[in-house]
Amino acid sequence: MTGDRLTVPVSDRFREAATDWGDNRLMDADDALETKAEQALLEIEHLVADATEVEFTVGDGAIHHRPSDDLAAFLDRQADRYGLEPAEVLSMHVDLFARVFLESEETESTDPDDPRPW
Repeated sequence: MTGDRLTVPVSDRFREAATDWGDNRLMDADDALETKAEQALLEIEHLVADATEVEFTVGDGAIHHRPSDDLAAFLDRQADRYGLEPAEVLSMHVDLFARVFLESEETESTDPDDPRPW
């Protein structure tokens, strides 16, 4: 992975998702944030570059990621198209994946008259 390191702020939405995810696993908030960042980055890298590893750190309220060459090129194209910086585009993608891997807020009903298909 050889792209320039990009820094994206950890949004409130992302922090909340990480906290929810970590609470369900009795994880420390920092560990949960790091795990959610890894999950989001892996999803993005996998979709764009079929990558299975990511290089990143979390600190100072931000995620620092060195994108693969394919992802860097993808972010550059999107940034050019919409007049943004590549880090801003990555930030939007990271936020899109903030709630991935969270359990459904609804659980299977024990009410036999509940019409919802579980």
